[in-house]
Amino acid sequence: MNQTNQWTSKLGFIMAAAGSAVGIGAIWKFPYVAGTSGGGAFFLLFLLFTVLIGLPLLLAEFVIGRSTQKDAISAYKQIAPKSRWVWIGRLGVITSFIILSFYSVVGGWIILYIYRSATNQLIGSTNDYGTLFADTISKPVSPVIAQFIFIAVTIIVVAKGIQNGIEKANKYMFPSLFILFIVLIIRSLTLDGAMEGVSFFLKPDFSKITSESILYAMGQSFFAISIGISIMVTYSSYLSKEESLPRSGSWIALLNILVSLFAGLAIFPAVFSIGLEPTAGPGLLFNVLPAVFEQIPFGGLFLTVFLALFLFATLTSAFSLLENIVAAVTKGATEKRVKVTWVMGILIFFVGIPSTLSFGILSDVTFGGKILFDALDYLTINLLMPFGALLISFFVSFRMNKQEVFEEFTSGSEKAKYLFKGWIMLLRYIIPVVIIIVYLNTFGVIK
Repeated sequence: MNQTNQWTSKLGFIMAAAGSAVGIGAIWKFPYVAGTSGGGAFFLLFLLFTVLIGLPLLLAEFVIGRSTQKDAISAYKQIAPKSRWVWIGRLGVITSFIILSFYSVVGGWIILYIYRSATNQLIGSTNDYGTLFADTISKPVSPVIAQFIFIAVTIIVVAKGIQNGIEKANKYMFPSLFILFIVLIIRSLTLDGAMEGVSFFLKPDFSKITSESILYAMGQSFFAISIGISIMVTYSSYLSKEESLPRSGSWIALLNILVSLFAGLAIFPAVFSIGLEPTAGPGLLFNVLPAVFEQIPFGGLFLTVFLALFLFATLTSAFSLLENIVAAVTKGATEKRVKVTWVMGILIFFVGIPSTLSFGILSDVTFGGKILFDALDYLTINLLMPFGALLISFFVSFRMNKQEVFEEFTSGSEKAKYLFKGWIMLLRYIIPVVIIIVYLNTFGVIK
């Protein structure tokens, strides 16, 4: 493999992989999904799914990617030539395309809020923040322009490659986000009524758990560590053989759980303090942040900086999604990277415009009672990602050569051999059963 197509260090890989979902998965999506799905009970389910299902599946994708050092499609072809298993990779690339087309909408919202914050249009606004958010995203032009800017930045970074683009960007900005998150949590916890929000988030109320919220928790755990669509097959293909896969995977899972915990502790105390409903939906974060920073000296400046870092965290998700697509198309041909990145990025932008407009002029267009943005979100995160994860668990535990899997799993760590049998058992018997049961329950086949 060309050395420029490898991570320069384990830290670079962990930062990039963790950053793959931290922005959208943990900071934006987790609080509002938890708010509509039982609060503390949802967080507990999310925790269990992440540790017992998400992490083992993450390691499965690592094994596929690093053993072949190929992209998400070529990896399956190399292991199982002339078979239908290659559709796992193809499904992952297609799903990445769909996700980026509508999650770039959220990136556009952040850009609009950065502009509003920098021009003093947020804090102290005469509008309530919920009305301001609805007005911002329902306009027909500015959200589309902002979405294009978001996609353009994503294209520029990914076009520069692994070391000079994705890894360098993650190393500097990811730690900065943690620091400002802690500042936000401290302020949020000192607001009047904050403990009610902490109780909602950390005290489980299982009466609010439904089959759909269980599916949401599973889907969120998959999205929180970017599994089921072979992103981690692509990312791990750039990883050195000397690195321990279980150790790297554990760090990534821990970081994502920690950021989800931070998001809950930052958002829910503030939600209850200022009298908002935790079930406010996708706009929850955009309603809460200005209200929280309004309580802080120099709040406008802090809000602008935090939004800028939130934008970066969201971009790290976009980097991984676009890289998954670009790697599959270029198949290691670095001379094609720039052209392919721009072509695919622009195509994603145009496909995503209807999702942007689904909050405005296309709001009457629904699928299964959901606007296009919500329908695509449900399709990819709650259906396609778990389905891809199911196929990956079968592929690694049944189709791949067991000795080769063992050697890859234990490479870089002698102690990993003690985890191998339990990991394979989870992949082969436990994880598929859990995913299938949740699916059957959701669709009413079993109660």
